[in-house]
Amino acid sequence: MIASFPLFPDKHALPAATDPSEHAAHVRTREPDATLDHLGGVILLYQRSLLRDVLSTCQARPLSGWVRGDLWFIEHDGWRVGICGGFGLGAPAAALVLEQLISLGTTRIITVGTAGSLQPDLRAGDVVACTRALRDEGLSHHYLAPSRYAHPSSVLTDHLVQILRASGLTVRQGPGWSTDAPYRETHGEVSTYSSDGILTVDMEAAGVFAVAEHRGVSAAALFVVADSLLDRRPRQDSPAIRASLIAAAQASLTALASEPRSPRVAGRVHYGEASTR
Repeated sequence: MIASFPLFPDKHALPAATDPSEHAAHVRTREPDATLDHLGGVILLYQRSLLRDVLSTCQARPLSGWVRGDLWFIEHDGWRVGICGGFGLGAPAAALVLEQLISLGTTRIITVGTAGSLQPDLRAGDVVACTRALRDEGLSHHYLAPSRYAHPSSVLTDHLVQILRASGLTVRQGPGWSTDAPYRETHGEVSTYSSDGILTVDMEAAGVFAVAEHRGVSAAALFVVADSLLDRRPRQDSPAIRASLIAAAQASLTALASEPRSPRVAGRVHYGEASTR
């Protein structure tokens, strides 16, 4: 007998025994005023080096212990946004910290990371905005009814693409393939998905989009191509990749800061210890 997935039928439609609000309540036992609802949103970063690069260019304050990751409050061009990294790779890690961020008031998320190329004309350093993610990971199926794709916010994605292009960056838009098993990406899958027009392969987008849809918040995803599965060009250190990641992160900060929800800074908000960055 072939088991269904998830094992419990129609799980996506059932209430959970646990609730992210428990996390927010726990944080507020230590930080009574802990909230992120005054921010334009939060950017999720997967490369620690990228987090360091972004923090080195702006004023930032750590929000220690708020989520399972390194969360920072940033003033960007006079606006308030958040940035989070150091929580690990894959949809489960991203979803856990995303649930915690949402429980504290976050309503907009942009995820920025690297991906593998499935198209011959996508090279290392190219920037891709994901318009839908093939659900070949496990987590999204616990949040949404069965379907082939999970979808980002089209409004937030379009806004982000406009900002990237206004800054002079070339950005491709198209679908991606999200998988939990980076060392089980087979030749058959690569060939099929490439022929289907899938641009990239990553580990998190489908899960992030599913959590965002389930919780009623907005999410978008930017990828920087780091290697290729089509002709198997393994990842190499490249100045182009680093430069594109920094540009993608900076564009994401601008996209979240320019949203109407993001209030302009009027004096300092003192969360955690001051940073000299």
